[in-house]
Amino acid sequence: MADVTMPQLGETVTEGTITKWFKKIGEEVRADEPLFEVSTDKVDTEVPSPVAGTLQEIRANEGDTVAVGAVIAVVGAGAPAAAPEPPPAPPPSAPPAAAPPAAAPPAAAPAPPPPVAAPLASSAVELATSGDHRLLSPVVRRLVNEHGLDPAAIAGTGAGGRITREDVLTHIEATGATAVAPAPAPAPAPVVAAPSAPAPRPAPAAPVVRGAERDEVVALSKIRRLTGDHMVMSLATAPHAFSVVEVDYDNVDRARNAVKAQWKAAEGFSLTYLPFISRAIIDALAEYPHLNASVGDGQLVVHKYVDLGIAVDMDYQGLIVPVIRDADTKRLRALARETYDLANRARTRKLSPDEIAGGTFTISNNGSAGSVLTAAVINQPQVAIISTDAIKRRPVAVELPGGGEGIAIHSVGNLAMSWDHRAFDGAYAANFLVKVKDVLETRDWLAELA
Repeated sequence: MADVTMPQLGETVTEGTITKWFKKIGEEVRADEPLFEVSTDKVDTEVPSPVAGTLQEIRANEGDTVAVGAVIAVVGAGAPAAAPEPPPAPPPSAPPAAAPPAAAPPAAAPAPPPPVAAPLASSAVELATSGDHRLLSPVVRRLVNEHGLDPAAIAGTGAGGRITREDVLTHIEATGATAVAPAPAPAPAPVVAAPSAPAPRPAPAAPVVRGAERDEVVALSKIRRLTGDHMVMSLATAPHAFSVVEVDYDNVDRARNAVKAQWKAAEGFSLTYLPFISRAIIDALAEYPHLNASVGDGQLVVHKYVDLGIAVDMDYQGLIVPVIRDADTKRLRALARETYDLANRARTRKLSPDEIAGGTFTISNNGSAGSVLTAAVINQPQVAIISTDAIKRRPVAVELPGGGEGIAIHSVGNLAMSWDHRAFDGAYAANFLVKVKDVLETRDWLAELA
């Protein structure tokens, strides 16, 4: 027998909603054959069976929202075990022999009726209103309740007409619905200190902000809350430090300008700076391997492979980090192709679970949005993250061919790295960044692209 569990569908995802089972109990399933479909705030994907066999048991129904790691099905050999037969009812006993008459006891109070068992909670999530019988995930139900919405008025675009988080947000935007403020909590009882000790000073409470007439109240999405929780955890876990180098991309520009028209015609997309930066980082990690690591229990786990994560913006609705597996085995052209493919499928929620899990080092490509210096938060359990900030044309000092110096206009940008001070010190971090800079500024990139 093998348990089928809810997979990890992203670093900050803690649960998923099962939208469809492709097999019924008793049906055969092959290893890696799609077994069920799951939906999260980051991805909708089919999940394959980990083993071959017969689907013995389904523990989570369509519409159920299940925590990551929970067992949702069992696959094994042979037919499913039949449910045990109930034990036969005992035969009626013979009436007891008549006893001699006795004095009648005083009348007893009537026996109370047997307690009525509470109805079992359904595995499907009930709707906020009874006029609609579609399933709502906890995230959707919370948004519906927070805004006082009627699910029957919301068009569902999910599987089987299921209402997704995006459907609710679209409805809120279209109707201008605002969150319903919860009732204020009762004031806590005053603390009376013992006569022999002074009364403790209460900790300052966080301010409670409520929307007023001139405000717009926007409910925080699940991905916003989970990302925030993950970032708070990362900041509490790792002592963050910050290092920056400035890179002159003139050497990269010469290669890009020489091949960009041919590249676009052959590949179907533009050759950006990101593949060059990725390749330089991968090469530098080979020389400074402690950046390609995770902190364990009193030890540094150094990875002998590079699974490179690249953060992708989901139209301002959150970030997702698809991972290029074994990036250290791939040249620039392969990195560019895979980066472009993963980013496109991330934005259309078509990534598989394996493509967004894990990672040993992460790039946050904020420069595409115009930022010039970004201190990113480390993607746990990694020990470093680099932000590729905006590349701008600026005057720089250059060495002239015949000696001396001059001024030229080059493409210049920052590479900013947040790193875990438990794993190494500032000199190690700085030298790694200098190595990345040197690779970008001196490598023969035309030979790399050949």
